[in-house]
Amino acid sequence: MQKRILLVEDDHDIHQLIESQLQQDHYHVDSARDGEEAVALFRRGKFDLILLDLMLPKINGMDLLRHFRESSKVPVLIISAKGSDLDKAMGLGFGADDYISKPFSMIELTARVQAAIRRATLYAETDSKSAEPPVISFKDLILDLHSFSVKVRGNHVPLTSKEFHILKLLMTNHSRVFTKEQIYQFIWEDDYYGNENVINVHIRRLREKIEEDPSTPQYIRTIWGIGYKMGD
Repeated sequence: MQKRILLVEDDHDIHQLIESQLQQDHYHVDSARDGEEAVALFRRGKFDLILLDLMLPKINGMDLLRHFRESSKVPVLIISAKGSDLDKAMGLGFGADDYISKPFSMIELTARVQAAIRRATLYAETDSKSAEPPVISFKDLILDLHSFSVKVRGNHVPLTSKEFHILKLLMTNHSRVFTKEQIYQFIWEDDYYGNENVINVHIRRLREKIEEDPSTPQYIRTIWGIGYKMGD
């Protein structure tokens, strides 16, 4: 089945270039050139991926990202001229799955699009094939792989796709310590180029959501000089 992508980009030339490439790669593309148009298309359709610029008229990209994450775990790839580490950390922290800075090559963009859709499809297929809802628990933390949900002390905790899969990686390998490089390679399925800030942001966000006191975490423990593991 043809994969469907929502492209949200207000620059006419960039929009046309990306749309043409995606269609050439046999994707169905729905186009939005401002935030309000993106919201309307998002409400009407089901997408396999969203390509999202940050500097948009009417509704900016960060606000759109928050809106998408309120009701969907669809992979979101930010495409933006704002390429500082802080901008990337904010985008990933608000729930984006990947971030690519302008200017970028179409080869890199299409590779990242393919990787994001492949990961989402693989996780969906794995969940759908499960005969019984597999549940992983640690202390008061319960992760349900079937419903893609997490509860802490009986309360549902909304996680982004990346946060969920980082937590799943740690919980299914309870005794193992993962370096930041290993976490990045497992979750992003990409080479690690010293992207420590990406991992730091996701771990911090996870702790803020699941720990009673994020400054003294009981679930995700830091092993100094090495990486992270589930607490003892």
